Amino acid sequence: MNSLLKRQIRKHLSDDLAENEQVKAFLDAVNLSYNNFDEQFVMQQRAMQLSSEELFTANQKLQEEANAQKVVINKLNNVVKALNLGQLTTEDGQELVNLDGQKLANFIESQAQKIAEANQQREKLLEELSYQNQELSDYAHMISHDLKSPLRSLDTLILWLYDDNQETFNESDKHTIYQIRSHVEKMELLINGILEYSTIGRAQEGMYIVDVDYAVNEILGRIEIPDNITIEKKQQLPLIKGEKYRIQQIFRNLITNAINFNDKKQGKVEIGFTENEDFWEFYVKDNGKGIEEKYFDRIFKTFEKLEIKVGAIGMGLSIAKKIVTMYGGNIWLKSKVDMGSTFYFTIKK
Repeated sequence: MNSLLKRQIRKHLSDDLAENEQVKAFLDAVNLSYNNFDEQFVMQQRAMQLSSEELFTANQKLQEEANAQKVVINKLNNVVKALNLGQLTTEDGQELVNLDGQKLANFIESQAQKIAEANQQREKLLEELSYQNQELSDYAHMISHDLKSPLRSLDTLILWLYDDNQETFNESDKHTIYQIRSHVEKMELLINGILEYSTIGRAQEGMYIVDVDYAVNEILGRIEIPDNITIEKKQQLPLIKGEKYRIQQIFRNLITNAINFNDKKQGKVEIGFTENEDFWEFYVKDNGKGIEEKYFDRIFKTFEKLEIKVGAIGMGLSIAKKIVTMYGGNIWLKSKVDMGSTFYFTIKK
């Protein structure tokens, strides 16, 4: 029992009452109730302390989660800004200035739906383009066959006509026959060039190791090199991943151009490369006529020729560029008029 209360009660009791058993029982009951109250109070304090600690911990955890969400929302807002989406609006046209979590989630969900629809349209477009490309490829092969056959027949007939009548033909007639055969040959080269250009990237044999040095040596052994032209490889060319035929097309077109457009008495063509971390950089350099800078872009377009040359159809550099692009590289040139040109191209490793 509380000691102060116990002392006050005893002060007002006589000695007989203080010793009375019933009074003692009453006082014990009162004392017990105080003890129970104290125990319950202590338990309540303990419970409140535990609840307070749990609430503090839970509140701290919620605060951390809220802070983490704020960081995520800020990052997502930064992503939206970085995407340069301009003025953001909801579907009902309301401007989104400061996006909270819910608005941002709704916005991202909306954008995700739009992206999914755009991807479906893209897949459909790619499928249609693939179908059209296949049709164009088939059409190019068909036209190539249908045009080359009569051209060859025409060339044969003209040759027979010349053989049968060469004794009666004068120089003007012979020149006319030569011009006709020259144009027939040019037309066949043009058809072959169109066919080559249209099939680049659609008929790949697969990537494998190509000995570029050996491939270039084969080209030099097949093309006609005038006596006044010297071709030099500055070093042994490397092994790269690619297709031998396509790699040879690039070098053949660049080398033959360097030969055909060289006006020097002692023409020089230099072939070399440098190795970079992610790609090979090759070059074909000559000391020929050179090209004005205003034509640098034009010469890589199909059927573009800066001057008339026998056998030139204006497809060589465009074919080279398409192959280089297919390999993820670039092609460009440096040139000065009357001093020569250097064509560079890269192939990814």
